[in-house]
Amino acid sequence: MSHKRIPKRKAAIAVGGVAALGAAALLLPNAMASQSDGGDTTARTFKAGDVSDVASQLASQLGDAFAGSYYDAANKQIIVNVVGNNSNVVNQIEKAGAVAHQVRNSTATLQAAAKTLKADATVPGTAWSVDPKTNEIRVTADSTVTGAKWDTVESTVKGLGSDVATLKKSQGTFKTFVDGGDAIFGGGARCSLGFNVTAGDGSPAFLTAGHCGVAAAQWSDAQDGAPIATVDQATFPGAGDFSLVKYDDPNTQANSVVNVGDGQTVQINQAADAAVGQQVFRMGSTTGLNDGNVTGLDATVNYPEGTVTGLIQTDVCAEPGDSGGSLFTQDGNAIGLTSGGSGDCTVGGETFFQPVTTALEAVGATLGGGDASVGGAADPSAGAGDQAGGADDQAGAGADDQAGAGADDQAGAGAGADDQAGAGADDQAGAGADDQGGASHDGSGAGMDDGSGMVSAP
Repeated sequence: MSHKRIPKRKAAIAVGGVAALGAAALLLPNAMASQSDGGDTTARTFKAGDVSDVASQLASQLGDAFAGSYYDAANKQIIVNVVGNNSNVVNQIEKAGAVAHQVRNSTATLQAAAKTLKADATVPGTAWSVDPKTNEIRVTADSTVTGAKWDTVESTVKGLGSDVATLKKSQGTFKTFVDGGDAIFGGGARCSLGFNVTAGDGSPAFLTAGHCGVAAAQWSDAQDGAPIATVDQATFPGAGDFSLVKYDDPNTQANSVVNVGDGQTVQINQAADAAVGQQVFRMGSTTGLNDGNVTGLDATVNYPEGTVTGLIQTDVCAEPGDSGGSLFTQDGNAIGLTSGGSGDCTVGGETFFQPVTTALEAVGATLGGGDASVGGAADPSAGAGDQAGGADDQAGAGADDQAGAGADDQAGAGAGADDQAGAGADDQAGAGADDQGGASHDGSGAGMDDGSGMVSAP
């Protein structure tokens, strides 16, 4: 397949680089979930995209009895956690078509536990998030947490009480994925572009990871190339990991698509919140397209550079070079931006994402821009490259699902600014020009020969 070089002002940067098609076969046409026509107390089937609205409604109705919710993808049901055995509460949940699940820990209990973890166990190499399936806070310590540090974390978790939190060891190391072969380049660092947006002043822009935005002020679509975009806002570490980067050419048509390789794109229609249990897809130029499930919300990660809060936790793999890349659903909902994690795409691991909804609100931008039809969605009949449709595993549960580590659980310890140099130019220069070259020759549809991820209409 040939790739046509087009002017930057007409170009749409989606997610560039080499696209692995292993997960592409899972992007199947939408199998619409139906709702039961039974009585008010009959459990209905939902799409994951319904979780946010249903959960928010029930949270306001149930008050302190509401203890989070999640999506049961196998049965296409919304599970709502409740504290206590109040029949009126159960009736309200069933009337909404959801399934009530009695649990021990209230939202207040989990929030208090998260505050304790922040105060007593903010150790670089640790992370925690709320798992509504187990009604606990899941605490993870990476391979660097040993000796006295491990003892501190372990004793803090035990001190929270029985069945409030669990602690496990990760074989990898929590790190941001800024270094490696990426589609955008700046100051010796390379990162993946997440989603194209329109800034508050109407100018074309894109979202990427905040640790990319603080690494360099200007970004190019080719290594050592002329800058095409300038960082407008960046947050990292702290309350998120996101940055808004404005295109220098105000005439840039920034299409709202994700390039998933082999000339195929997924049309991005809207931003949505994540739901635990939801299937999601991640695209990055180092490892291409991969899929997995949301496993936790409102995650706090203690990177070497500092603490980041409010993230989505998943079991989708990622590797250096995938930072800032897009997390989305097969029906075209933008969910997150790749932040960091541990492991790789050989052994797996935990990966964390900045919620797109939170980033958009913080920077005052809206999703999409330009002619969204350019490079449009793939043909649903296209087999393994089938990107269109929209499956039942859609975007979902919002803030109400995040019963624990809330706003109080924000930027804290971690090593200071000096530690941010960790992923420095020497580390990031690794995947040089030779690594990029594959982007236009592997059939990925990445576009220009410089591996920039510029895409044109098929």
